[in-house]
Amino acid sequence: MGEAVAHPRSIGIVGKWPTLVLLSIATLFGMSVWFSASAIVPQLSQLWQLDDSGRAWLTMSVQIGFVVGAIASSLLNLADRLPARWMMAISSALAALATALIATSASGLGIALTLRFLTGVALAGVYPVAMKIMATWTKADRGLGLGLLVGALALGSGAPHLINAAGGFEDWKYVLYLSAGLAAAGALVAAIFVREGPFAARTPRFNWRYVGAILRDREIMLTNLGYLGHMWELFAMWAWLPVFLLASFESLGLDLRLASVLSFAVFGAGALGSLFAGQLADRIGRTAVTSLLMGISGACALTIGFLFGGPMIPLVALSLIWGFTVVADSAQFSASISELCDERYVGTSLTLQTSIGFLLTLFTIRLVPSLVSRVGWEWAFVILAFGPLVGIWGMLALRRSPAAVRLAGGRR
Repeated sequence: MGEAVAHPRSIGIVGKWPTLVLLSIATLFGMSVWFSASAIVPQLSQLWQLDDSGRAWLTMSVQIGFVVGAIASSLLNLADRLPARWMMAISSALAALATALIATSASGLGIALTLRFLTGVALAGVYPVAMKIMATWTKADRGLGLGLLVGALALGSGAPHLINAAGGFEDWKYVLYLSAGLAAAGALVAAIFVREGPFAARTPRFNWRYVGAILRDREIMLTNLGYLGHMWELFAMWAWLPVFLLASFESLGLDLRLASVLSFAVFGAGALGSLFAGQLADRIGRTAVTSLLMGISGACALTIGFLFGGPMIPLVALSLIWGFTVVADSAQFSASISELCDERYVGTSLTLQTSIGFLLTLFTIRLVPSLVSRVGWEWAFVILAFGPLVGIWGMLALRRSPAAVRLAGGRR
């Protein structure tokens, strides 16, 4: 284990929580491009005559790019060897550029998918690096800190749906341009204000073998199993629940802008859930909180389809509950990894965790629209409940491990 040392020039001119709020703002802005194309699927489907596969690939291409970027970063230990704020800032700027180019240059699905792939590659230098920076500022309150960051991720991911409601139905390019502008602003915030904190470890030597050490560590892999169960559900829900809501509102003859506003509210509920879960996990334990939240979100996946085209109040309520719980546990898997791994390679460990999680999301993102075509919206989300079931098993197994005393100051 490397010795954690404070680097005076890395702490910056502002205090801990102002820095962490600015880090979260940079993350929120940077991640706003993730679902920028997914938010305008109805418009692009008509413009480019997209089938189920084409609509799915608008999200899957970003996931693939993220996985490629994250795996490369893990193998090269980039998140631990490069100046974190500059890696985050440059990556956010590149994601902004790739997103804006879709509006200016894409005349069909092929160019759009290439640019979405490049967006994902760039975002691999934003979110995992932000988690690594957050870990350098937190110890006893790491769950809360990472909860704040994941809340920013949720709000940023949902932002295109709010932008869509404000003008995207009239001009789809508006969503892409504004999302790209937010990502560019995030790059500036990261470059100017973000610094690593007093718990930053010394920069390690390049060690590609550490990835193998991670894969052989039972407790880390149990945590990753919990994370995989969570990811099986999360991004498929984020990608397709807004489409589900649009279809449900359309079947009732309601204004589709209301569906986009509700979609953003679902992401916003996730931001609140992340903060709540972060505080709770620091107090009562990470395995308990993640298991509870996965149980609730899995139950939502089992039942929400049966509200399609039905009464508004139950649909809105269950959508918000699902949004609150589906991402609230995310930060706690990252916090657990940061507490279990070699502190010199926190960035590498977190990047590897996110890369395998995002790789898994490709399957469920593609699976849901296929199920919609075959069995309808009523049953399409049921398959997502299997992820939380596996994730709960992994976290309860971790809870029984002696190494779990390292989680949240001994709170399992």
